[in-house]
Amino acid sequence: MPPLLPDFSNSVKLKYVKLGYHYLVDHFLTLTFIPVMVGIVVEIVRLGPDELLNIWNSVHFDLIQVLCSSFLAIFIATVYFMSKPRCIYLVDYACYKPPVTCRVPFATFMEHSRLILSNNPKSVEFQMRILERSGLGEETCLPPAIHYIPPKPTMEAARGEAEVVIFSAMDSLFEKTGLKPKDIDILIVNCSLFSPTPSLSAMVINKYKLRSNIKSFNLSGMGCSAGLISIDLARDLLQVHPNSNAVVVSTEIITPNYYQGKERAMLLPNCLFRMGGAAILLSNRRSERRRAKYRLVHVVRTHKGADDKAYRCVFEEEDREGKVGINLSKDLMAIAGEALKSNITTIGPLVLPGSEQLLFLLTLIGRKIFNPKWKPYIPDFKMAFEHFCIHAGGRAVIDELQKNLQLSAEHVEASRMTLHRFGNTSSSSLWYEMNYIESKGRMKKGDRIWQIAFGSGFKCNSAVWKCNCTIKTPTGGPWDDCIDQYPVHIPEVVKL
Repeated sequence: MPPLLPDFSNSVKLKYVKLGYHYLVDHFLTLTFIPVMVGIVVEIVRLGPDELLNIWNSVHFDLIQVLCSSFLAIFIATVYFMSKPRCIYLVDYACYKPPVTCRVPFATFMEHSRLILSNNPKSVEFQMRILERSGLGEETCLPPAIHYIPPKPTMEAARGEAEVVIFSAMDSLFEKTGLKPKDIDILIVNCSLFSPTPSLSAMVINKYKLRSNIKSFNLSGMGCSAGLISIDLARDLLQVHPNSNAVVVSTEIITPNYYQGKERAMLLPNCLFRMGGAAILLSNRRSERRRAKYRLVHVVRTHKGADDKAYRCVFEEEDREGKVGINLSKDLMAIAGEALKSNITTIGPLVLPGSEQLLFLLTLIGRKIFNPKWKPYIPDFKMAFEHFCIHAGGRAVIDELQKNLQLSAEHVEASRMTLHRFGNTSSSSLWYEMNYIESKGRMKKGDRIWQIAFGSGFKCNSAVWKCNCTIKTPTGGPWDDCIDQYPVHIPEVVKL
């Protein structure tokens, strides 16, 4: 029996129907304004110049009314421009590239684990299974102190790692931007697990002999999302301090935090976290507008710390033998999903086109009024952003966000390749991902970038950037000697 209705999936290109809908809704005001303007022009042409001159002459202007109207217009314009937030520009940034002497291939990592945990073969086997499925490659790096058997996590070694990572990133930033140390007005350093006295920010001030009136901040204990918290803090400070430069340094020092116990939940970070760091120059100076790479559009922060499970899902504590480590809860991914949901609920109205917001609203109303079993509409964030920088916390994190946000393999390519080449570098991973996109020559003028990071507490933070200019392939960055080899295929399991 022939079908009663044609097969619309074949006869109609539904993709183009959706594109037409989005165009109609997003340009509704423009499409409405055009016929109104056409009608006005037609009416002006119909009246003719003589009639228009008569209308103009019939209008009487009172001098006091003109002066009052002019004053009011000037006053409103002044208030508007004075209350308008200052534009925050990302002039440039630099990522630390560890030397090959710090490289930790799988074979080396497992050999060290067997020697360190010789009395606990089950823990060694557990680490091997994690490493096989981690998504990391053979080029990731650990600091020199971890290469010893057993590791030597001394304060001196930790300070040495901090100096190498931070100073290398800062030197590279000075070279790329031409910035002089005396031109830094605001300094923010974030490192979650290593917080010595004097602070890391004081270490930077001492090294580069920064000004005595510099506004310096040192953020600790805020997890992998601390980089975006630092960006948010820098933005707030630049709003109240005109004509200023802010340098943000994001890193995680691995040396004092390498766990040498037997608890599986605490062994997991050993398999994922690696060396890394980044230095970012932000400015509100108008003179930096031309050469700045990006403009900061939004920062949205979500904190789930009021919930006990969320608070304890990433928790530093001692095991039964008194050895300190980071305990990662089994509920971590579920909690991260809830935090992400809250975050995109806030950021959605700020970035999504009207067509997507309308579809979401109609679906929400339909579920409330007609049928609660209706599938909720997931907004298409690909219409709001050209690039996605998802924190490279692990393969599971990237997989979950790709699935929930309905992203393509290309959208998460930067995150997967960063995890493969550098591992989880904590708060600095977003900048390695941004540099990957630039190194591939994909960053064009007007492109919008969404950075998403998760951190202990539990937090989900987002930053939205807009590209100021088409960016040429950078040289001398962390991807300089290997970008042509990427992307690479990453198997589900790498047999060791």
